[in-house]
Amino acid sequence: MSDFLRLTPEAADADAEVERPAAEKVLAGDPVFTTWNAEERDGLYCGIWQSTPGKWRISYDEWEYCRILQGRSVITSDDGSEYALAAGDSFILRPGFSGTWEVIETTRKDYVIRL
Repeated sequence: MSDFLRLTPEAADADAEVERPAAEKVLAGDPVFTTWNAEERDGLYCGIWQSTPGKWRISYDEWEYCRILQGRSVITSDDGSEYALAAGDSFILRPGFSGTWEVIETTRKDYVIRL
């Protein structure tokens, strides 16, 4: 295993995983997630994630750093704060964050999760 890893769908160690959020979390649309996991070890996960349009509830128990590569989304916290996201935006979701994620235009991000 190399100490260098380039994050692209083509370079991911595993084939793409395709799934949907749990039905009880979906608030609008029929979002489909595609994930290219690049690394999973010692409580660290990273790769590339993509979602088609839709809206669902989110709740975080972990730290996640993300950078939007393409598309447009809006994250809304339970207190009503809205965060519009587009290509080039980076952000961190901390443990305890909950609210909604709405994909307006198919969104792709790279991510690093630390448990």
